[in-house]
Amino acid sequence: MKAVRFDEYGGVDVLEVREVDDPVAGPGEVLVAVRAAGTNPGEVAIREGRLRDRWPATFPSGQGTDFAGVVQAAGSGVSAFAAGAEVLGWTEQRASQAELVVVPEDQVARPSWSRRRRAAWDLSPCSSLAGRERR
Repeated sequence: MKAVRFDEYGGVDVLEVREVDDPVAGPGEVLVAVRAAGTNPGEVAIREGRLRDRWPATFPSGQGTDFAGVVQAAGSGVSAFAAGAEVLGWTEQRASQAELVVVPEDQVARPSWSRRRRAAWDLSPCSSLAGRERR
């Protein structure tokens, strides 16, 4: 599969799309085919190294936390989601900017809004707060 990776702190020029091994859902996890993933201001700060004291990157690092997608497979013990379920979620592994991501079952939820509304909701409040704090 393809995934965004970087090997050093820096701007967008350090990002590369690479072929990596497909992840596999373990017990209590779901494998999600990512359909949308964004980049929020905090993730930019992590990639640039401005937050390395609090959230250091281990290289090679992936990028992205939030995602929307479709469950491809569920590991043993997963009962709330089956293949084909549309989900919103996050990963603590900086891995959402990839074709596939594996996350614990409790890090995904079924969306209740339209796709367009969901896409606008997640980042909007965060961006507003970040802009306000910079003034």
